[in-house]
Amino acid sequence: MKIFELSDLWYFAVGAVVCYLIGCFNFAVLIAGFKKLNIRQVGSGNPGTMNMTRSLGLKFGAVNFFCDVFKGGLPVLAAYFLFKDYVFENSSVVVSDFARYFFGLFVIIGHIFPVTLKFKGGKGIASTMGAFLFALPCEEWWFIFIAVAFLICVLFYIIITTWGSMGSLIGVTVLSVFQAGLFVERYASNLKDGWIIGTFAILLVINVLTWFAHRKNIVRLLAGEEHRTVVRKRQ
Repeated sequence: MKIFELSDLWYFAVGAVVCYLIGCFNFAVLIAGFKKLNIRQVGSGNPGTMNMTRSLGLKFGAVNFFCDVFKGGLPVLAAYFLFKDYVFENSSVVVSDFARYFFGLFVIIGHIFPVTLKFKGGKGIASTMGAFLFALPCEEWWFIFIAVAFLICVLFYIIITTWGSMGSLIGVTVLSVFQAGLFVERYASNLKDGWIIGTFAILLVINVLTWFAHRKNIVRLLAGEEHRTVVRKRQ
């Protein structure tokens, strides 16, 4: 393993800016634009997968979902390959364990608070799912089957209950806990290391951001007034 020195932290600063700008690119606005539709003025007004599915149907919702998944996942994968052979100076923490979620966090921030849309973006679920779907196989390649199987379970939950927001939040939370458990096992003898604490903090912040972005949905859920995620048929 090579040593990642403190003087190399500028890589994270550059990565944060680049990933934020990647997150700012909103596929829902672009795809809906091809249909001559302002997605922010229909349905819930949210430029994200759920509103695309409700407003334009499953086909467009699916395209938007997979675009956002790759938007969240590819920077995570890039972070893994860039830093997988490094450990932090005076630490046993592999840099890629921290960096992949650090990069993913800023994509999610860019998606939820894009400067290009006056800081009013989507709710970050698809991008967050993408971050986890790409990050987990970095642990073991076959984890991709676990991640995809779990994603399918979440989709079935949403289809059966029509509670899209709740299914999304459950999905993100469970994947976060699963990844945190893997890190606890890996660094069991060194959990007080600042970098591993920072990694856990990032996983927590990702959850806080997605739950915060859904705060209105949660209020409506508690009041029994939440919008149902029913696929709209398009001609």
